[in-house]
Amino acid sequence: MTERPAVVVLGPRDEPPPGIDRATELAELRFAHGDAELREALPGADGLFFWRASRRDLETAWDSADRLRWIQTASDGVDGLLFPALAASDTIVTNGRGIFDDAIAEWVIGSLLAFATRIPESFAAQRQHRWISGETERLAGSTLLVVGPGPIGRAVATRARALGMEAAAVGRTSRPDDLFGQILGIGELVHAVAGADVVVDTLPLTPGTRHLFDAAVFAAMRPTARFVNVGRGATVDEPALIAALGARQLAGAALDVFETEPLPADSPLWDLPGVIISPHMCGDFLGWENVAVDLFLDNLGRFVRGEDLRNRVDKHAGFGVG
Repeated sequence: MTERPAVVVLGPRDEPPPGIDRATELAELRFAHGDAELREALPGADGLFFWRASRRDLETAWDSADRLRWIQTASDGVDGLLFPALAASDTIVTNGRGIFDDAIAEWVIGSLLAFATRIPESFAAQRQHRWISGETERLAGSTLLVVGPGPIGRAVATRARALGMEAAAVGRTSRPDDLFGQILGIGELVHAVAGADVVVDTLPLTPGTRHLFDAAVFAAMRPTARFVNVGRGATVDEPALIAALGARQLAGAALDVFETEPLPADSPLWDLPGVIISPHMCGDFLGWENVAVDLFLDNLGRFVRGEDLRNRVDKHAGFGVG
């Protein structure tokens, strides 16, 4: 590319991406907050940085994008960005794949350790000045099933194995794998969860994964098993999960994502025993914003030079590829 591209930064005015001014060395930056400002900024723009932004704003202003060729989102998941007109367009989408893997994996392991060592119970007893007794559990020797063996799922499995756990996986198709040995196909999900002590959902939200974890899946799990969701809330049939936990079909759940966020105050999940609630923050490690901007700047340089972009998204499948 010989001419200087114009790139729109879409996001809240009071929370600009840290260090975004460095992009002015490569491109003309335009800032927009909301659909009205975006409609003014999009004509003639070549790229867009989707930063803490709203899909509704972009979809509303989409008809003013007359030459937009690339969108970079700071998020790993793209269900909060994609809409039919964007998916059908020639605009390339890239995501934050790789930024959050380690932090999310550490959160999952932290949750499993909290369950095994009874830390939530100890905290509750401490507030009541009550001494409790009982035994803890070992993670070593237990089986962890990752559903969605992408980078995040693989990071979880690697750490689980370091603690002596067995790691298995379910993906879109059955295939051999260097980490898991054999990934089972999605049609084997019910069978697979029956043999797991921990089931970890790291799935993106697509039409094929919506409410994949339903009553039949939870009924197949062991009553001693625990469910962890760090993928997307709508991959779970939440009433079915609540019913399973209430009936003690599961020993517990650690949940960072929910179908409705923030989680409504009247949700039974807040008060069910054996449930850890986290406000969609498991990947938000200190400094992640800087890493997201670094990735954007790297891709901006590639875009200007006409090179392949990192973290391309399959807009029809709804997740990153490669």
